[in-house]
Amino acid sequence: MALLVLPLTTGCSVDEVLRFGWPVGITPQAESMRQLWTWSAIAALVVGAITWGAMFWAVAFHRKRKGDDSVPRQTQYNLPLEITFTVIPTIIVAVLFAFTVNVQNYVDIDAPDPDLRVDVTAFQWNWEFNYPDATTPDGNPVSTLGTSETIPLLVLPTQRRIEFSQRSNDVIHSFFVPEFLFKRDVFPMPEVNDQDNVWQIDSIDREGAFVGRCAELCGTYHAMMNFEVRALSPALFDQWLGLRQQVNPDTGAPYTAGEALQRLGCGQLCTPEAYTTYPFNTDRTARSASQPVTSGS
Repeated sequence: MALLVLPLTTGCSVDEVLRFGWPVGITPQAESMRQLWTWSAIAALVVGAITWGAMFWAVAFHRKRKGDDSVPRQTQYNLPLEITFTVIPTIIVAVLFAFTVNVQNYVDIDAPDPDLRVDVTAFQWNWEFNYPDATTPDGNPVSTLGTSETIPLLVLPTQRRIEFSQRSNDVIHSFFVPEFLFKRDVFPMPEVNDQDNVWQIDSIDREGAFVGRCAELCGTYHAMMNFEVRALSPALFDQWLGLRQQVNPDTGAPYTAGEALQRLGCGQLCTPEAYTTYPFNTDRTARSASQPVTSGS
């Protein structure tokens, strides 16, 4: 088996091997879950190696000789052995359970005084993101609303604790950014449905654009209910949020998320439209797959 595995893993880094297939995350919570997965896989391999070793040892050294019709020594009523075979798995499960609860509590913790608060509203079939602590010149919270033609941009800072408060305007949705490595159901009337709809991440570890999706079947256009997380450095994010609270002199209206990004001029990261996903064609009579909108179309 080792000879077969070696050629298949030569293209993998040590980090990739130790992830055992776990995706790369961008938050401390995601890394905590990755470590739990890694050590669980290692523990499983150790238990497997001991079990396989015992099986092969028994096959190799305790095979019945030809012509030997004697009954092997019986151990099914060996009390010490049965206690051992019960206690060891119990300890393994208890240790795994303890580490799992510890990671789960960390992922679900809500620390006081987050650096940024974001209100997430899901509806059939798009998203609205509000920044309740920042207001536009007309006195309303800074907001980004997705439409059938526009993928909403959820602009967030790196290296800051972010608190999300979410609710649905209609059916159950699910907030899912694959790089966060967990999904959060978005309920209508969470206070009535007894749901804790507030959660946090310690930080986003690196800049970038990351596609977000609804991960709960919510109706006809569920598959197109995407958004894009745009993670900026703290300095760039502060500039962006400052622009969102001003009037764009070119339009006479408050800056939109895309206009503010374009004004920053920080390369692809400040692209005014999503580039990790694209709007879907909502025409039910269309007979071809949706395609990204190109500059020439």
